[in-house]
Amino acid sequence: MIPNGYLVFEDENFIESSVAKLNALRKSGQFCDVRLQVCGHEMLAHRAVLACCSPYLFEIFNNDSDPHGFSHVKFDDLNPAAVEVLMNYAYTAQLKADKELVKDVYSAAKKLKMDRVRQVCGDYILTRMDVQNCISYRNFASQMGDSRLLSQIDSCIQENLLEISEQDEFLKLPRLKVKLKNLEVILEENVCLPSNGKVCTKVINWVQRSVWENGKNLEDLMEEVQTLYYSADHKLLDGSVLDGQAEVFGIDDDHIQFVQKKSPRESSNHQIYSSTSGNLSTQVQTNKHEWKIIASEKTSSMTYLCLAVLNGVLCVIFLHGRNSPHSSPVTTPCLVKSISFEVQAEDDRLLSPMQYARSGLGTAELNGKLVVAGGYNREECLRTVECYDPATDGWTFIAPMRTPRARFQMAVLMGQLYVTGGSNGHSDELCCGETYNPNTRDWTPVPELRTNRCNAGVCSLNGKLYIVGGSDPYGQKGLKNCDSFDPVSKIWTNCAPLNTRRHQAAVCELDGYLYVVGGAESWNCLNTVERYNPENNTWTLVSPMNMARRGSGVAIYNGKIFAVGGFDGTRALNCVEMYDPTNNEWKMMGSMISARSNAGVAAVNGLLYAVGGFDGNEFLNNLEAYDPESNEWSPCTRSNMPNL
Repeated sequence: MIPNGYLVFEDENFIESSVAKLNALRKSGQFCDVRLQVCGHEMLAHRAVLACCSPYLFEIFNNDSDPHGFSHVKFDDLNPAAVEVLMNYAYTAQLKADKELVKDVYSAAKKLKMDRVRQVCGDYILTRMDVQNCISYRNFASQMGDSRLLSQIDSCIQENLLEISEQDEFLKLPRLKVKLKNLEVILEENVCLPSNGKVCTKVINWVQRSVWENGKNLEDLMEEVQTLYYSADHKLLDGSVLDGQAEVFGIDDDHIQFVQKKSPRESSNHQIYSSTSGNLSTQVQTNKHEWKIIASEKTSSMTYLCLAVLNGVLCVIFLHGRNSPHSSPVTTPCLVKSISFEVQAEDDRLLSPMQYARSGLGTAELNGKLVVAGGYNREECLRTVECYDPATDGWTFIAPMRTPRARFQMAVLMGQLYVTGGSNGHSDELCCGETYNPNTRDWTPVPELRTNRCNAGVCSLNGKLYIVGGSDPYGQKGLKNCDSFDPVSKIWTNCAPLNTRRHQAAVCELDGYLYVVGGAESWNCLNTVERYNPENNTWTLVSPMNMARRGSGVAIYNGKIFAVGGFDGTRALNCVEMYDPTNNEWKMMGSMISARSNAGVAAVNGLLYAVGGFDGNEFLNNLEAYDPESNEWSPCTRSNMPNL
């Protein structure tokens, strides 16, 4: 065709023939200007071609002192055959590798930052995975630091733990053997241990304390059976620490008070956590290795099997519970009447915990599921995203976020999840954002914020995404800024500023208004609440809360705003209050079982859930639900909750 007098011709075979000729030139060594030395093997190539495919090599070539000379690049840790596969891919766009070579190709692609190849190799590995090899594949994915691959493999392990436990690879894993004695004050019969997920989490927390605080080696813990005690306040204690550290007093007709003296951990000057915020203390070197439960199973009434990662090492944990109050290191008298401790009946079933403990997480309801994303724990900011189905009381992983982030909030807009800002653990504030499409099951970037922001509130209102307040990039001073994002035009727009600077405030939408609840101005916790009217772009103060709180969670439940937990400047809170917009007043409601600051709160399928957070001592992975009939919170499943 010759439209408008111009000759237009497209040669469909040109690119294919040119690529083939380029690859032939490479193999014959013609016009090559780079030599790769891979474990003693030499490979010639053209810099321009490799630079287009490998950001890693692009940086090397770009920093050459003589950009027009001959480049030399040496690799001593890659498989030459795998590099040859990547060279062919760079020249032909075709990836061909024997199945035995795929892991090496993946490893080489990781080194060269060829992310598309990594993804393809990872997808291939998943197709080859079964119960026979998933342990070795899990070790490989962990070594490569591929959270997407890990989440898929871990889901497979969770579904097939008992079958996998019979495989040779599983039997060769290091083993931690734990014997649990029950020090719980009892009624007429022994109190049972909690659900398998919860007790395994407590064991891992005990191992962490042993390794980090007491200087023990993980290998030493594996050499002999560990005897631990499940205490009356639902803590797991080392027998050697407990001996002589506790006493029973104040026995009367109705209850026993059990007081535990300070353990070495509590009296130590080297605290792992700050009591005010739950951040890792600067006095302790944080461990970047992985700590997590992959799967756990209660194999009998008092026996548990758990596959976990302890300090980066894949391990099997065997737990055997034993109720033996007479052999406990302190007197534990039997009582017929009620006691002051809340205990879990054997036939009650606790709500399943998350795989990761999380604080400062994003939480939202999407398609009848509770979705939690990111947050931080003892080690790092997380990318992982978990999805809770109330119908099955089960957690599954969905695609991880592109960026690790904590101290952020998540919202649903036009059927998609949105996150923006927060902290990645290295830089205090982020400006990037991303959105999750449940149809494509993937996260994609959204335009960046105009300024980096952490601890900001995020909410959707009238088809737009709002980000409110937060802390600036230079410290913990709160911001008045409010911005809205239009998902159609993909543009951020300034809105009217808040009346009060706020960070760690909670944000929600109710009846066409945007509410920002509490937070802090600098570190002074606030009880004030502001309401935004999008029609006239104004903020107005409404009735304040009864409690000042930052880091609380909020959700709309039965047409009211529930402010849940948080931090009052001294301690993590378990108290809850409700705002009635009709009367413009706040009312105290039933308190949660656990104190929670920086937790997630969401209403899902007629129930209000609180999940994760920090209780002042530990990062939490459990959740509890609110029963409006009894005005109580329960850690039990819906079928076991009263009046439901």
